[in-house]
Amino acid sequence: MLETLNEIETRAMRELEGIGDAAALESWRVAYIGAKGEMKRVMPLMKDVAKEDKAAVGKRLNEVKMALEGAFESKQGALGGGGAGGAVSAIDMTEPGLVESRAMGRRHIISRVRDELVEIFARMGFDVAQGPELEDDEHNFVKLNIPPAHPARDPIDNFYIDDPHETASPRMLRSQTSTVQIRTMERVAKEGGTPPIKIVSPGRVYRPDTVDATHSFMFHQIEGLYIDRGVSMSDLKTTLLQFAHAYFGADAQIRLRPSFFPFTEPSAEFDMLIALKPGEDPKWIELGGCGMVDPNVLSACGLDPEAWTGFAFGFGIERIAMGKHGIPDIRMLFENDVRFLRRV
Repeated sequence: MLETLNEIETRAMRELEGIGDAAALESWRVAYIGAKGEMKRVMPLMKDVAKEDKAAVGKRLNEVKMALEGAFESKQGALGGGGAGGAVSAIDMTEPGLVESRAMGRRHIISRVRDELVEIFARMGFDVAQGPELEDDEHNFVKLNIPPAHPARDPIDNFYIDDPHETASPRMLRSQTSTVQIRTMERVAKEGGTPPIKIVSPGRVYRPDTVDATHSFMFHQIEGLYIDRGVSMSDLKTTLLQFAHAYFGADAQIRLRPSFFPFTEPSAEFDMLIALKPGEDPKWIELGGCGMVDPNVLSACGLDPEAWTGFAFGFGIERIAMGKHGIPDIRMLFENDVRFLRRV
């Protein structure tokens, strides 16, 4: 056994000296230290070695194996990936990469549109207000003048954390950012302050809607609230028209359609004439709702409805992004298709 190991080592080293390319080196590796090579072939012969010689033979077996593996690695380094004994090709890690190989990233279209909207309303004097996404029934419905039997409170239309039939004020994922308006008015009243209140509240909202080209179970809203003395419906329409002109251009057309919401009176739907595809005729797209804050909402938040009036509006950021950039399907905003993200 010892003679066999010595012969394998001598022969392998002699052949290794004459190897000058990567292909021949790989053949050598397979022949001697591969899964079916010479070293694997002799290992089963250990069972025939006398008991008193097993330690010495086992030691020699490991020595030869390690010697061949070490010689292979040295030869591999000398060849440098295929050069016949030439210098190893080195890569300078301090060198800057090629310009064309740099994949430049940028912020997601939803984040960019959100900041653009906030900036426009900031120029009109609106501050930004934030609130929790995990809300309670009181702020999401009760103080927004939405009665217990209203369809909007149905468990099938909301993401409740607590069972609404067993908990007095169940927690839920907010279905609208109007909750931030409520919390802001509460805070002003609690701290003994008085309006004016002029805020926008951008953020995520959640509703178990069926996903299609214009709906998703999670989307983004931006809502505005202005409370002061003598605020009227004309102030609301002027604000929305100025927003449309600032964001979509001087030719932007809007309309307000009479509607009903429990938290505003009178109420309206806010539509804009938008072409969703290049070359397509524009059509009226609903962006959201608006109206004068209902006196019951002001009272619930601790503000005197005889002294203060105000308006509120809210629309989907996805809808705005789709209209601004000609995106025909809301699902494209969440699919993370790199080709789409590069385009917008």
